[in-house]
Amino acid sequence: MTGADPADRTLPFEAPASVRRAGLLLPVFSLPRPGFGADARSLLRFLDRAGLTVWQMLPLGPTHADGSPYQCLSSFALNPAFLDLADLEDDPAFAGGVPVEDRRRGIGAGDRLVGEFEAFARGESDWLDDYALFMGIKAEQDGTDWADWPAGLRDRDPEALRRFRESHGESLRGIAFEQFLLDRQWQALRGDAAERGIRLFGDLPIFVAGDSADVWANRDQFRLDADGRPEVVAGVPPDYFSETGQRWGNPLFDYERMESDGFSWWKARFARHLEIYDWVRIDHFRGLEAYWEIDAAAQTATHGRWVPAPGEAILESLESTADGHLPLVAEDLGVITPEVTALRERFGLPGMKILQFAFDGEDNPYRPSRHVRRAVVYTGTHDNDTTLGWWQGLDPQRQDRVRRILAEEQDIGPDVPMPRALVRSALASVANLAIVPLADFLGLGSEARINVPGTTEGNWRWRHDPGALDEALAEDIRGQLLAHDRLPG
Repeated sequence: MTGADPADRTLPFEAPASVRRAGLLLPVFSLPRPGFGADARSLLRFLDRAGLTVWQMLPLGPTHADGSPYQCLSSFALNPAFLDLADLEDDPAFAGGVPVEDRRRGIGAGDRLVGEFEAFARGESDWLDDYALFMGIKAEQDGTDWADWPAGLRDRDPEALRRFRESHGESLRGIAFEQFLLDRQWQALRGDAAERGIRLFGDLPIFVAGDSADVWANRDQFRLDADGRPEVVAGVPPDYFSETGQRWGNPLFDYERMESDGFSWWKARFARHLEIYDWVRIDHFRGLEAYWEIDAAAQTATHGRWVPAPGEAILESLESTADGHLPLVAEDLGVITPEVTALRERFGLPGMKILQFAFDGEDNPYRPSRHVRRAVVYTGTHDNDTTLGWWQGLDPQRQDRVRRILAEEQDIGPDVPMPRALVRSALASVANLAIVPLADFLGLGSEARINVPGTTEGNWRWRHDPGALDEALAEDIRGQLLAHDRLPG
């Protein structure tokens, strides 16, 4: 297998939700064999047959033991679990007879591949060197949080780091080589998607994990104490998902310091995401206008406070990085103020319309009749139950209300079963981009739920059955898209 030509990896720029399309929400870890190999290529073929021209996924970074893609060990690296070993074993760029586990560390790589790796390492050195060092030290320290490492390594003492590099040079190169292989497989997949006219729609968590290469290597960018521990942490106040709010625990940014260097860390992070995706969702966009600050000692998010954020300055800096184009979608859920909406509209970013939220209150902004063209409509997201699970959890009175609104606003009668009725609602919406989770196309219940916010057990594990993406499903979806003018031109 060879890497894709860089010129073939991207599609011409198109602002998200500027053209009427439909896409699929499916995390890479929900493939039968999670990774950038055969099952991912099979998914692209299915999307092509079905007429779906967007693949939305969750963050692709390396995760901690809980598997959450929103608490990654790096904002720049790719998850080693997604390296397809079957592709690696068949890769002619390696000498024959080299075991696959050795190949992932660079053993047996031919001269051309070594040259490609060295070019990659030079181009990505701003994050790759620190990531390899962080992961190497973390492995030697039995996986402990970096704030608990010996002081010299914790505080990045130059002499301590030099000694570690000298004694672990081979393993550090292996970590970097693995990232090269991941990027190579991903870029080949991206080239395949581009040839099919499929946009890859990624996700950028606004905050980063405290135990990450990002924070360890950039301590001055975060509000930490002398030992590297957060003074205040991120979260959200009580809301739809939790009566006590959500205490995420991420360290908060030192925005004064960030602004003084022109938000260089933000720009580097954004640039890396544009190397990987066509479009990017900013998770918790409202945190760019104001964020919920919680004392690090607090056990819940209940008694936090809203603190203004320099969102306009950050987005202006990202706009300059992307030649004036911001291929962004704002996750504008939760407590949305006029100021948050003004920030989103100032930069022309589409927001999100979640249909599972649409049926409470007369002034509900998610109701189908209140959708706008420059928006992304979803039946639900990775944080919601599947639509069938949600529907089965409603009492009869609320089910009647849902049915009444769908009938009045979109002429979707009670003869259309759930979840198909809500899928039809999304596809019929005036919103230019409609995204449907695979579980809703498959009609699956709560057993296919991806995440329950505020919980730490049992999340991020669902995988679809190997035979689920068959021709009958592709034809059915294509017919639905045709009926709602969402097939590609």
